[in-house]
Amino acid sequence: MKGRQWRLLLPLAVLIAGGLIATSGALATQQQARQVRVAIMTDCKGAFGSHYEDDIGGAQAAFAQYAGGKPKNRSKPSAGMTGIKVGGTSVNIVGYGCGDDTAATAIKETRRLMEGLKADVMVGPLSGDEAVTVANYAKTHPTKTFIIGTAGSQDPTMQIAPKNLFRYHGDGAQWNAGLGELLYKKLGWRKAAIIMDDYSFGWTSAAGIIADFCAIGGKITKRVFPPLNTTDYAPYAQQLPSPDQVDGYFWVVGGSGTGPSLKAFEQAKGKLKPDQLSGNLFLIDGAAATEVAPLYVGSYVGGFGTAPGLKTAQAKKYEAVIAKWYGAAKLVPFGGFVYNYYNAAWALVRGLQGSAGATGAKLQAAMPRTNASGYEISDKGNVKLDSRRQAIQDQFQLQIGPKGVPSVVAFVPNVDQSFGGLFKPSSPPPGRTQPPCVKKKVPWQGKIRVVKNGVVTKQLIK
Repeated sequence: MKGRQWRLLLPLAVLIAGGLIATSGALATQQQARQVRVAIMTDCKGAFGSHYEDDIGGAQAAFAQYAGGKPKNRSKPSAGMTGIKVGGTSVNIVGYGCGDDTAATAIKETRRLMEGLKADVMVGPLSGDEAVTVANYAKTHPTKTFIIGTAGSQDPTMQIAPKNLFRYHGDGAQWNAGLGELLYKKLGWRKAAIIMDDYSFGWTSAAGIIADFCAIGGKITKRVFPPLNTTDYAPYAQQLPSPDQVDGYFWVVGGSGTGPSLKAFEQAKGKLKPDQLSGNLFLIDGAAATEVAPLYVGSYVGGFGTAPGLKTAQAKKYEAVIAKWYGAAKLVPFGGFVYNYYNAAWALVRGLQGSAGATGAKLQAAMPRTNASGYEISDKGNVKLDSRRQAIQDQFQLQIGPKGVPSVVAFVPNVDQSFGGLFKPSSPPPGRTQPPCVKKKVPWQGKIRVVKNGVVTKQLIK
């Protein structure tokens, strides 16, 4: 070939080579971009630190079942997981949050995960005040996506409600729908005292009990507020009325405080009979499952959006998934910490499928507005999100059985966060005086169905 032809072809070769380099660079960038960085925010210390492995295990069981994740150690979820992939997008768990149920630690850990480790999505947090601070953080970081793990304070999705935050389970008030009416009708309670942890989840959980009990005609004669992580409950037990002054007590003291607070009451006022004690999920959860529940066989308690003993194909399928991936870790499928983190991670997988692996606004738009949760019966087994991205969820009320094992006794369908309009975005969140005890009918009043041997019947609670 002549020199002139070489001179003409040389620039073309350079252009082609440059184009190939640019194309390969673009492909490399695209491949790098097709990785979603996920953080799991939970507690490893404080009142709920014992649920660290439960939360991680619940989330990672969903990643294993629906996105090909492979546990590094099936006896220890926090050992990590590899191989998570949604379509052509890799999902990398960049870190686990180590909260202690306080807002200060939660925001520090959230910043470490989202800014330091550059997570695109966070599944969590666990506790009420933590979720309030994370919801406010989410408002100022709109490109990040947040899916609440199992926190039950009302504020994050009612009064704050940033568009990049989702919750696929009920809040603490929703979980107690039906409990007040159950006690009013089954045990004849008319007057009750309530003791609650003095923070956002305690207030929200108590708000559901108060609203439900007062709606049917009950009266709350005393409210007592020990701070979370109290070590001496004696002064708070003394504030409660004596057993001859009320029909019973609603116990809303959770985590490591349930057992000590009840012991303080017994020392001050005497031992309670099972039909004098009720309360939220913490009477049967964690340490209370072995320390408290066996002592109060027959007591009715609020739920966690879960239904131990429910005999539906959907419930059995979900429980089998947990056993398959983390049975060795002894995760309790009907424990709300496992269940709610599982549903949050499952929803994330579905969102990434819908967004083709994109994060930010595209992922938020693709996040599912329904989710076929294990213990859901209504709407063909689907939890629905409302306009503030908060779950409308079936609720189940429980009774403590032999050896402290709970079972479902009542079913309340489709409980919304507003309790039929009682709670509103424009109203203050639950607190020491919110809500007041008023006889305002709730949507499910008179419609609570009996559950027998794990089967929802047509019979109504009478």
